[in-house]
Amino acid sequence: MFGQPQGGGLFGAQPQPQGGGLFGGQPQQQPQGGGLFGGGGCGGFGGGAPQIRDPNTNQDAVVPNPPDDGISCLAWSPAQNVLAAGSWDKSVRIWEVSPSGIQAKVAYQHEAPVLCCNFSRDGQRVVSGGCDNKVKMKILATQQEQQIGQHDAPVKEVAVVDDMNMVISGSWDKTLRFWNCQQPTPVATLQLPERVYTMDVKYPLLVVGCADRHLLVYNLQNIQHNPAPYKSAQTALKMQTRTVCCFPDKTGYAVGSIEGRCSIAYVEDTSKNFAFKCHRSNEEIFAVNTIDFHPTMGTFATGGGDGTFVFWDKENRQRLKQFNSCNYPVIAGKFNAPGDLYAYAVSYDWSKGHEGNHPSLPKALLIHRVQEAEVKPKPSSNQRTRR
Repeated sequence: MFGQPQGGGLFGAQPQPQGGGLFGGQPQQQPQGGGLFGGGGCGGFGGGAPQIRDPNTNQDAVVPNPPDDGISCLAWSPAQNVLAAGSWDKSVRIWEVSPSGIQAKVAYQHEAPVLCCNFSRDGQRVVSGGCDNKVKMKILATQQEQQIGQHDAPVKEVAVVDDMNMVISGSWDKTLRFWNCQQPTPVATLQLPERVYTMDVKYPLLVVGCADRHLLVYNLQNIQHNPAPYKSAQTALKMQTRTVCCFPDKTGYAVGSIEGRCSIAYVEDTSKNFAFKCHRSNEEIFAVNTIDFHPTMGTFATGGGDGTFVFWDKENRQRLKQFNSCNYPVIAGKFNAPGDLYAYAVSYDWSKGHEGNHPSLPKALLIHRVQEAEVKPKPSSNQRTRR
C-alpha cells in the first residue's frame, strides 16, 4: 500500500525484549520512575491532590512506560502482538508483547493531543490523528514518518482500509476524508451532518457516529459510485454517542452512549435490534467509553466510566463476566487478533470537565489474558431445551 518496509524485522534491527515472563510464573514488574506509573510523579500538589488507588485490581500485566497524560485510544496490530496507544501528551507509543515480557519499542509525536490510532493489515504502518488536525503515518521497520492528511478541526477517528488502499479519517470539521498517501489532498471528502465522535470499519461496512446522535452506515464497495450513506438515522439511545463497533460478521454494530446504555443494531434485520443498560450503580450512571468484539467468539467487551470492563454475549443477551472496578474510568479496550489478550486503558475520561483532571491521576495500560470461558457464548437454559 505504501511501499514495502525495509529492515530486519518489524522494528528494523532493534534488539528483542529480554527479561521475566509476562504471563508466566514471574509477576510483571511495575514501571520505575518518579511516580506511581513512572513519568509524572504523584502527590506534592497540595491539599487538592486526590488519594491515588491502584487501578490494577484484576492482577493483569502492566504495560511499562505508559503515557504522561490521559490515554485516548488503543489499537492492536492485526499481524503481531504489537500494541499502540495515543495520548493527550501528544504521543503515539508502541509496545511489543511477547511471552517474555512487554517492551516499549517506538514513540512518535503530534503537535497536539492524539485522539485516534490504528494499524494497517500487515501491522507495518500506524496511522494516527489528533487535535493538530493532522493525519500521520509511521512505518515501523524504517521509522519513517509522514503527514498524509489534513482536516480543518481535530481528527477524532482514523482507519486503514487495505481493501481500498485508503486511509479514512473522521473529524470534528464534519467530514470524512479518504487519503491514498500519495497526494496531500483527499481523494474524496464526504460531508456529514455533525462532528465525528466515533467510527469503525470492517470492510465493506463503515459506521460513523456523530454529534446529536446521528449515525451513518456506508457500504465501502459502492462508495465510489454512490457516496450517500446506505442508511442514515439517529441512534436508538437517548443521549450522546460515545463509541461504535461493527460485528465481526459485518451484519450490524453496537453503540455505546453516555447514559450507561448499549444498543445492538442490525443493518438489515432490524427486528433483532435491542438495547440494554450497563455501567450503572444504584446512585450513578456512567458513560460507555469503549466497545470491542472478540474476533472469533462474536461476544464483546464494554468499558465504562465506572471503572469496570464487562464481557457480554449479544446472541443470548447476557453478561458473561464483570471484572473488578479499576477505581478510575476505563477509556479504551481492545482484543488482539487471536482474541487471547484484552488491552485496556485506565485514566481520566473528562466526564467532570477540566476541573476533574489532576496530574496525579493514573494513566495505566493493562493487558488481561483472556480465558475461553470468559468470552465463549453461553446458551440459556431455554435455548438448550429448544434444541
